[in-house]
Amino acid sequence: MLDSRRPSDGRAPTVPAAGRAAPGRLARLAGLCGPAFVVSVAYVDPGNFATNMAGGAQYGTMLLWVIAVANVLAMFVQALSAKLGIATGRNLPELCRDHLPRRVSLPLWVQAELVAAATDLAEFIGGAIALNLLFGVPLLPAAAITAVVSSILLMLAPRGRRRFEATVAALLAVVLAGFAYQVLLSGSLAGVAGGFVPRLAGPDSLLPATGIIGATVMPHVVYLHSALTQHQSVPGGPGENARREAVRASRMDIGVALGAAGLVNMAMLTVAAATFGGGDPGSLQAIHAGLGQVLGPGAAVAFALALLASGLASSSVGTYAGQIIMAGFLRRRVPLLARRLVTILPAMAVLASGVDPTRALVLSQVALSFGIPFALVPLVAFTSSRKLMGDLVNRRLTTVAGVAVAAVISALNAFLLVEVFTG
Repeated sequence: MLDSRRPSDGRAPTVPAAGRAAPGRLARLAGLCGPAFVVSVAYVDPGNFATNMAGGAQYGTMLLWVIAVANVLAMFVQALSAKLGIATGRNLPELCRDHLPRRVSLPLWVQAELVAAATDLAEFIGGAIALNLLFGVPLLPAAAITAVVSSILLMLAPRGRRRFEATVAALLAVVLAGFAYQVLLSGSLAGVAGGFVPRLAGPDSLLPATGIIGATVMPHVVYLHSALTQHQSVPGGPGENARREAVRASRMDIGVALGAAGLVNMAMLTVAAATFGGGDPGSLQAIHAGLGQVLGPGAAVAFALALLASGLASSSVGTYAGQIIMAGFLRRRVPLLARRLVTILPAMAVLASGVDPTRALVLSQVALSFGIPFALVPLVAFTSSRKLMGDLVNRRLTTVAGVAVAAVISALNAFLLVEVFTG
C-alpha cells in the first residue's frame, strides 16, 4: 500500500509560507482523505438495495429515520476504526492477534473470514443480477464477468492506493447519480420530512427496520478502515499533533463519504415508496421491472447501472478486506487475484443451484449481522486503552457511547437472526 505522505512524483513535501498556512493545512488534510470512500461502498452494496427498497415499498417513507440513525452509527464506528489505525500504526486484525490469547484470536479470524466470504457472495450476486438486467447475460456467466472486472480494480489496491480510492469513489458517484435521477423522475421528495420522525407501524415494521440497520453497519470494513489509515500522518508535524490532524482529516473524510452513502440509501427508500407504495416487489428483478413500468425505461436502466457499480466496487472492497483480515490475524498473505478465484466459488455454487438470488443476497446479510459484535467489541476495547492509543484514547463519554452502540447493534442483529430463522 502506498504511503500517502509523499507526493506522487516522489519529491519531498514543501512547507507552506507563513501567509499561506491555512491553504497548506487544508491541502494536507485533503491529502489524507480517501479511505472512507473505499469503506463507504459497503454501505450501498446490493444488500442495501434489497433492504431499503423493500422497506420503502412496504412502509413508504416512514423508515427514513432508521436510515439516518444507522448512518450516524456507521460514522461513529468507522471513526473509531480510522482513529485506531492512526494512533497505533496497526490495524484491528493485527491488534487482535497481538493482544488477545490465541484461543480467542483464531476463532475471531475464522468468523471474520466467513464474514468476508458472505460479503463477496452478496456482491457477486448483485453484479450478476445487474448484468442480467442490462444485457440479458445469464447469471453464471454474469458472475464470472463481475469477478473479472472487479479483479482489475483490485490490481490497483496494493500499489496504487490513490487510484483505487478514486476508482471506488467514481463508482459510488454512479450509484448516487442513478438514484438522484430516479428521485427526480418519481417526484419522491413529497412527504419526506415526516419520515424523519421516529415511529414504527407495529411489530411487523420492526423487522425491516432492523434489517436496514443490519445491512448498514458492515464488519468487514470495520477491519479494513483501520488498515487504510494505519500509515497516515501529517508531514512535518510533531508526532502527536500529526496524528491528531490525521484524525480530524479522517472525520472529514467519513462525513463526506458516508454522508453520500446515506443519501443514496435514503433515495433508494423514497423511490421505492413512490413507485411500489403498499407492497413488497419481492426481488431485485421485480423492482427493476416495476421501475420501468411506472417511471419509464430510463429509471430501470439507472437502477441496473447503479446496482452494477455497487456490485463491482463492493466486491473489490470485500476481497481486499479479506486480504487484510488474513494478513493481520495470521501473518499470511495470499495474492489478491488468487483470493478472488476462491471467493467467487460460493457465489457460482449458489447461482448454479437455482436458489433465488435475491433470497441468497438477503441471507448473506444475515451472516454479516452475525459478525458485527466480534468486530465492535475489540474495537471499543482497544480504542479505550491508553497504553495503545496514547493521547488519542477515547474519552469516557466516547467509550460509553461505543459500548452502547455495540450493545444496541448486536441486540438488533440478534433479533434479526431469530426472526429470519424462526419466521
